Amino acid sequence: MAEDRFIDDAINRSAETAEDRVKLASMVAEAATGAPAAPTGGDGPSDASILNFALNLEYLEAEFYLRGATGRGLPDDLVGGTGKPGQVSGGRQVNFASPVIKNIAHEIAMDERAHVAFLRGALGDAAVARPRISLGYSFTAAATAAELIKPGEIFDPYASDRNFLFAAFLFEDVGVTAFKGAAPFISNKTYLDAAAGLLATEAYHAGIVRATLFAEGLADDSVFDVLHKISAVRNAVSGPADDDQDLGTKDEANLVPTDEHGRAFGRSAAEILNIVYLDPQGASSGGFYPDGLNGDIVQGAAPTAG
Repeated sequence: MAEDRFIDDAINRSAETAEDRVKLASMVAEAATGAPAAPTGGDGPSDASILNFALNLEYLEAEFYLRGATGRGLPDDLVGGTGKPGQVSGGRQVNFASPVIKNIAHEIAMDERAHVAFLRGALGDAAVARPRISLGYSFTAAATAAELIKPGEIFDPYASDRNFLFAAFLFEDVGVTAFKGAAPFISNKTYLDAAAGLLATEAYHAGIVRATLFAEGLADDSVFDVLHKISAVRNAVSGPADDDQDLGTKDEANLVPTDEHGRAFGRSAAEILNIVYLDPQGASSGGFYPDGLNGDIVQGAAPTAG
């Protein structure tokens, strides 16, 4: 199978990382019994922990897009694994008015489903189960924090093309910064190559969503104000860095969020968790993951003193 070849390749191409080679070989050898691979030493998270963190995020994106594009979430054979399994609340098929946005949603949904399948295949029996995911209350909480709606009102990301794009904007930049932030901690070159491919795809997705929203903004200035507020909330909850970027204005676009060197910026896993938990206080659950993530990386970033 392709997944088996990927694991074999990852082991064989890691001669310079003996520790990771032993870990990966152990994962494969123990896959038949379902026993978890023995942890290895080191200062940073293991490659498997990083990939499982990415898998948790891909579960969320896949469920969001699949339900909007097709009315159905991930199949049963792509949600099991280690840790506490959970159901998905909220989400339904969008009655898209625009054929362009409908096609964008469908293509991204298929990519996200493929990402889940790929990561699960790469991790084998070490793959975590899909945690409990909220696609209902969480969006309302985020919209309320961004002052897009008044307290007590409901924001439904599946009610219209534009609402769906606003929700996609919230996710897509998060996915790009997550993979960028994780890259320095991946020691296995084959896994790093895989992460780079996923990062590139997420960047394409983010660019498509941002460009589509910019076109919406050219017809309606209020779009830029909404995106500014969503960006401000991400910036406020992620941590002390002032690095999140909105879409600019119709007169001065910011279609590609980069640093001063023209590079995509990254976030730590803890900063990403603050965003998806909708909590700047270093929580271990909340927001889109009411029970937290599965795996070793689950804690958000606590506020810094001073």
